[in-house]
Amino acid sequence: MNEHKKRFLELAIKVNALKFGDFTLKSGRKSPYFFNAGAFNTGTALFHLGDLYARTLLDNEIPCDHLFGPAYKGIPLATATAIALHQYGYTISLVFNRKEIKQHGEGGQLFGASLTGNTVIIDDVISAGTAFREAQNLINETDASLSGVVIALDRCEKGLGQTSALEDIRTLGINVASVATLHDLLEYLQGLHRHKEIKAIETYLQEYGV
Repeated sequence: MNEHKKRFLELAIKVNALKFGDFTLKSGRKSPYFFNAGAFNTGTALFHLGDLYARTLLDNEIPCDHLFGPAYKGIPLATATAIALHQYGYTISLVFNRKEIKQHGEGGQLFGASLTGNTVIIDDVISAGTAFREAQNLINETDASLSGVVIALDRCEKGLGQTSALEDIRTLGINVASVATLHDLLEYLQGLHRHKEIKAIETYLQEYGV
């Protein structure tokens, strides 16, 4: 496991973005862990998280002119990533979407920069892929092209079918990268000798993993 993945997992557990127990997901599945990017709610946490997203984007050499942050969690994540990329010498613009179309002021559903080049979606996780498809449709309506997706944690589990939503996105020719995967988490927990959590996650993956 590289240092970036270890830093992310340490940070996620420290701020309680990554919890262990019994959780019911939106999909109805019973999961032994839960990831909530909303727990990265301090300037310090977002500073480090943005840097990890930026390093993942650069390490995977994904072409990027713009970052797209899907409402709502994607907005602070994309902002933190753009700030971090500045430290590495990259000036990347931002665009976000609204849940509802604005009828006053400048109007529309998108705000931020005008989309014209390679655009990368920044989000926390992708499960069923609903938020991704909404963002993809908005990007496709502009002069931009969707070049990649970067998420924090790849749950490595099936979506609505027998493949993961991330694999479905890759089949479209879109780059997909994650700061860490569930298998990285298992390796990290092994080093901490947290066998109860390891066994629960492995059992979950036997049923839902890909």
